[in-house]
Amino acid sequence: MSDSNAFTMTPKDISARVLVQEHLAHEHLKNMPSIVDVGAQKKRIKRLLKQQNATLVAHYYTDASVQELTEETGGCISDSLEMARFGSQTAASTLIVAGVHFMGETAKILSPEKRVLVPTLEATCSLDIGCPADEFTAFCDAHPDHTVVVYANTSAAVKARADWVVTSGIAVKLMEHLATEDKPIIWGPDQHLGRYIAKQTGTDMLLWPGSCIVHDEFKVLGVEQLKQVYPDAALLVHPESSYAMAEIADFVGSTTQLIKAAQEMPNKEFIVATDRGIFYKMQQAAPDKLLMEAPTAGKSATCRSCAHCPWMAMNDLDKIEQVLLLGHNEIIIDPALQQQALKPLQRLMDFAAAS
Repeated sequence: MSDSNAFTMTPKDISARVLVQEHLAHEHLKNMPSIVDVGAQKKRIKRLLKQQNATLVAHYYTDASVQELTEETGGCISDSLEMARFGSQTAASTLIVAGVHFMGETAKILSPEKRVLVPTLEATCSLDIGCPADEFTAFCDAHPDHTVVVYANTSAAVKARADWVVTSGIAVKLMEHLATEDKPIIWGPDQHLGRYIAKQTGTDMLLWPGSCIVHDEFKVLGVEQLKQVYPDAALLVHPESSYAMAEIADFVGSTTQLIKAAQEMPNKEFIVATDRGIFYKMQQAAPDKLLMEAPTAGKSATCRSCAHCPWMAMNDLDKIEQVLLLGHNEIIIDPALQQQALKPLQRLMDFAAAS
């Protein structure tokens, strides 16, 4: 396993990190109460969804109000690939994808005949930003003997360059399968997930050095100090966190797997190291459990966590209503690119169905 030195931080990347750091520094402050009549707004949105034969698909990391509306309207709350899969299977002709930009692209790749709208085109992802298609393509071209595997958290253009697209939930199983082909692997863009998979499978992988700047905030020391206060709490960690976090975890898995773990593990208390948006569905699945956010700052009993993606937070009821009223923020993908990006996605879904 080795790391690529091909990528360097650009001004855009630095600005993105500053944005998240500022968000993390102020997220703990209470928001002013909204003057919006949420009930009336929901009724308007529900009416617009029905009129336009549209359905909502939302990621686990969006705010509770968005997830609640998605449930009430028969939409889908899930991880990014299941969001896209649901979109391809629903009878709705319009998909409103509440998440980040690459999720809208993935939905469009799997449902090219449908209109795909996102609440805001500005909602992106540090993994996507940190893996520019031209730089990643050049890196892959420099290692033509490698099989290219990319995480779902990538642009359509990066997916189109890949041999496989993978999710965190099936990554270990897929890598065990690819190991039988005895070919070296290029993995991108999340180095923490790649390093975790390599440790689990023994796979030789060349890692693209990207990371999720929200999951990067979790620190081992803060968790260990919180464990002193709650010694019986199990630690649930998403593999986008550092490998040091994964090593001390009681369970490591995707968002869907973490929710299931909180439901099925016998522990009554959990420290959860992922975006706090997951608590909406996790609390539903495990209503009798105490769920705590893994700390990103502070010490011992003063530990606090501000782990919420600022781009996910851009999704709100106002923007959903506006996108339905105005029909803007449509995801458009060149048909040739869509066909090329579909190949590794379809390969993943076929593998998952056969596993």
